[in-house]
Amino acid sequence: MDFEYIIRSETPADYEKIRLLHYFAFGNKLNEANLVQAIRKSELFIPELSLVAVKDGDVIGHILFSKIFIETNEGEIPTIGLAPMSVKPEYQGIGIGSELVKAGLRACGELGYSHIFVLGHPDFYPKFGFVPSQTSFGIECPYNVEDPNFMAIELKEDSLQGIKGKVKYPPTFETVS
Repeated sequence: MDFEYIIRSETPADYEKIRLLHYFAFGNKLNEANLVQAIRKSELFIPELSLVAVKDGDVIGHILFSKIFIETNEGEIPTIGLAPMSVKPEYQGIGIGSELVKAGLRACGELGYSHIFVLGHPDFYPKFGFVPSQTSFGIECPYNVEDPNFMAIELKEDSLQGIKGKVKYPPTFETVS
C-alpha cells in the first residue's frame, strides 16, 4: 500500500481519535486508551513525545513516550517508557508502527533523554536497537514477564552502564490491568 501520511505531535483535537484508535487496535478494550488519558493528565506526560501518524486528517497511528523511573539502591533515576503504541488495524503491517518508533526515538534523543524501556514484542523492538533489559543491563522489569519481552535502548552510549535496579512504573500504569 503506497500512500502519504505525516507524523507529528498530538493536539487536543486528536484526543478522541487517539482514544478510539487504541480501543479498536487493542481488541475493543479501553485499557490502553485509559492509560493514555491518565498519563496525559499526570506529571509524567511530555507533550512532544505523544506522536500521531495522520493520513488525510485521520489519526491512523499513535505512540506515547512518558516519564518512568529506575529504582536503585542510590535512589530513583528518571528514564522514559514507551507505552502504548497502536496502529489502526487496516494499516497494520505496512511500516507505520516502525516509523512511529523511529520518530519517537529521534524526539527522545533531541530532548536529551538517555534511555528508553519498553514491554513489548521481542520480534519487533530489537530492530530499532532495543535489547533485553535484565540480561543486557541488569535492570529488572517490575512485572512477571520473560526477559526478552522487557527491553531497553541506550540513546547515549553506556548511559545504563553501572546502573542496577528495577524499573518503576507510576500508579498511572495500573489503568492497563
